[in-house]
Amino acid sequence: MDYVLETTKLLNSKKGVLHLINNYTGDRMAFDMGAEMAEAEGITIGTVIVDDDVAVKDSTWTVGRRGVAGNFFVIKAIGAASEKGAELKDLVALGERVNSVTRTMGMALTSCTPPAKGSPLFELGDDEMEMGVGIHGEPGRRREKLADANAIVDELVEATASDLPFSKGDNVALMINGLGGTPISELYLLYGRAHDQLSSRGINIGRSYVGEYCTSLDMAGCSVTLVKLDDELISLLEAPAEVAVRTF
Repeated sequence: MDYVLETTKLLNSKKGVLHLINNYTGDRMAFDMGAEMAEAEGITIGTVIVDDDVAVKDSTWTVGRRGVAGNFFVIKAIGAASEKGAELKDLVALGERVNSVTRTMGMALTSCTPPAKGSPLFELGDDEMEMGVGIHGEPGRRREKLADANAIVDELVEATASDLPFSKGDNVALMINGLGGTPISELYLLYGRAHDQLSSRGINIGRSYVGEYCTSLDMAGCSVTLVKLDDELISLLEAPAEVAVRTF
């Protein structure tokens, strides 16, 4: 893919270029082709696949689990290590390790409307929700009648916490991520419930994130991400990072 190749060439350094890819078939195909083209021009490529979604193992868009909001932690850790001068192979290993201890599940109250399409990707009734939705609007585990916020969070926490699984005494990062159309006040309400549920399991929340870190345009909904922390990962997540809209 030309745009992958051109971006890769722009970012190339003597250590090479790292591709971080959410596990969607189209994304992987584009970057695989771009990597082959770049390597043909002598550029060293490393690749990390993010597949933190616990909602579905396979879907129309993926082979294996999808990559969702857990990509934030992979990107943040790799970025901090890169700033310290880590080699490409070490960044790949780090990204794979962070991904291996990261789990996410989301839900949607509405679809999103891509500007190029001009209409919602899918339709939900006013009294319906999609549990386990992907960040591009892909179907989740099931569509059901709308439940209250506590019941929604309880299911998301149970799905993520039981998947690794996370155990009593674990130190974790907890993210409540908005999908683009959920007020921050509601996200904090969800965080409070998730915090209580994890605390009741004896899981310690070492770092907290509430906000829109990985959206789906204007979709109303949220996702819950858990990451098992260790000293190295805590240090990398604490490293300063600046982007156009905020500082983490």
